[in-house]
Amino acid sequence: MSTSQQTDPLIGRLVDGRYRVRARIARGGMATVYVATDLRLERRVALKVMHSHLSDDAVFQSRFIQEARAAARLADPHVVNVFDQGQDADMAYLVMEYLPGITLRELVREQRRLTVPQAVTIMDAVLSGLSAAHRAGIVHRDVKPENVLLAEDGRIKIGDFGLARASSANTATGQVLLGTIAYLAPELVTRGTADARSDIYALGIMLYEMLTGEQPYKGEQPMQIAFQHATESVPRPSVKNPGVPEPLDELVLWATEKIPDERPVDAGEMLDRLREIERELGIAPQVQRTLAVAGTVATERIDSDEFTKVLPAPVTGPVTAIQDLDNAARLRRNARRRAAKGGWIFVLVIALAALTGGAGWWFGSGPGSMVPVPPVAGKTYAQAAAALTADGLVPVRKDQYDLDTKPGLAIGTSPEAGRRLAKDAKVTVLVSLGPQSHDLPKLTGKATADVKAQLTADGLNVADPYLFYFTDVPNDIVIGIKVAPRDGGSAIDCDKACTVHEGDTATLSVSKGPVPGVAGLSVSDATTALTGAGLEVSSQQTQQYSSTVPKGNVIGIAARDGGGYWQPNDTVTLVVSQGPPLYRVPDVTGSSLQKAKKTLTDAGFQVSYSMFWDIVPGAQVQDQTPGGGQMEPKGTTINLVLTATG
Repeated sequence: MSTSQQTDPLIGRLVDGRYRVRARIARGGMATVYVATDLRLERRVALKVMHSHLSDDAVFQSRFIQEARAAARLADPHVVNVFDQGQDADMAYLVMEYLPGITLRELVREQRRLTVPQAVTIMDAVLSGLSAAHRAGIVHRDVKPENVLLAEDGRIKIGDFGLARASSANTATGQVLLGTIAYLAPELVTRGTADARSDIYALGIMLYEMLTGEQPYKGEQPMQIAFQHATESVPRPSVKNPGVPEPLDELVLWATEKIPDERPVDAGEMLDRLREIERELGIAPQVQRTLAVAGTVATERIDSDEFTKVLPAPVTGPVTAIQDLDNAARLRRNARRRAAKGGWIFVLVIALAALTGGAGWWFGSGPGSMVPVPPVAGKTYAQAAAALTADGLVPVRKDQYDLDTKPGLAIGTSPEAGRRLAKDAKVTVLVSLGPQSHDLPKLTGKATADVKAQLTADGLNVADPYLFYFTDVPNDIVIGIKVAPRDGGSAIDCDKACTVHEGDTATLSVSKGPVPGVAGLSVSDATTALTGAGLEVSSQQTQQYSSTVPKGNVIGIAARDGGGYWQPNDTVTLVVSQGPPLYRVPDVTGSSLQKAKKTLTDAGFQVSYSMFWDIVPGAQVQDQTPGGGQMEPKGTTINLVLTATG
């Protein structure tokens, strides 16, 4: 015996004056399983003992007892029998059928992948046991190879109904998802709900594993595997193992459909299809003759959630059929059956007596004397208090702010609904005050990150993206805030200060700085500058005379239609210079020099002529360049040709 076995205080103990503990055979998260001797009936049994640190937890006790009830309701040769349930001092225990043998997990590890007849035989037995559970309204919720037991005498049974619950109470919301992640149905991952079709999904994964030797989804973290269950489709087993017949491919795909309504409705429907496949493939499962496994009971096993099993020596060869019994063996078997009938009558009497005594303990001083906290969320405090009082509990009111519950209605309780408490225990009813209010100071003119941090700290949602505008305010400074109430209604301006509530949504208007200056740039350079700032540039242009901007260069951009600030992605129109404006040159030919000079300078033109003519009396304009009537910019020099008039 190993050291850990020797130090286990339960080894050798007489439990409840009846069960002598012999050896530990498995240990899991909730309980440890021992092989023990039932001194009253002189038989070996498996004794499942809840861990001591969980014995005082009403929820775990309830789940532990639930396993006994769930399994005891099933009378099927492919379900591990539960014989008894009780408590010895502070130790809660179950007594179950002892099955020397191995688990399906160990068989898959040894053989890697099973033959088609092996897989079909095991699936036939498991489906038979689960169909009995589903007919009884029980969902197993933890179907996996560790919970399929292969006895030395060829029996195949499914056990560990520790997570089972009635199909009418199938929600896991608010609790950690139970079950092994590799076999979780998509609806358990996404919604936390389970029914018989969730067991079917796990069976499909298990059949895939038997046929291929590996699970369809792999990942370093459990959430990676869970994500694949929720988003990907299980591939055909024949992709990994070409020897898998197409009907079994289709059965795996049917059982692992993402949508529960597209799977078999329960194990009974899947079993009917499997048996059609058996007839198509010419396979006749011999459950009692199929798995002849030689082995011995291991002295210790440390595994997660692997209960109700023992460890034999490893399987060293293919599973073979047991040879027909000879006449002498058949006679001995018949004699044992006749003797067993009397034994079963004795067992029935003992079980009825134990049941009667157990019921008295359960409802007198055991968990049955406790009451569950009723759900009160959404009720008024008066209604919640009445419900608690009716169940023998004492309500205590506590008001608190809550975003999702209307003021005056119950948010929930502490302890939470479903917890079992002693009668007259106090239960706090949490009553909503609605969202908490906050007074916002003036936040415009501050950096965007600082404003967002302030709003988030006050419980507001900040809309994304922000509203951006080109203004004279520096870039990334908040220039406006509007807050929309969470329960609807018009948004209010919070540019200066306002009162808001948690859960409201704030929309920020943020400056992107001024529009880039483009005056004097070429059209190409101006377009590059504006598009780089997030504006669009129209292919149409506005032409305008300018005395300061050279012809063909950009004077600026046209005003925004409707006024207001430019925003990113707005389309702007360039104003392009035509050069200086043109004016008609007066025709001064034939005029005296003095009159011509005055006429041209009054029109804004310069006059050029030989200074000699200033001393010639009667000087007259004979010709001019540019000529009269031509269009020229102001300031253009007009050259005069003069003559003397005599």
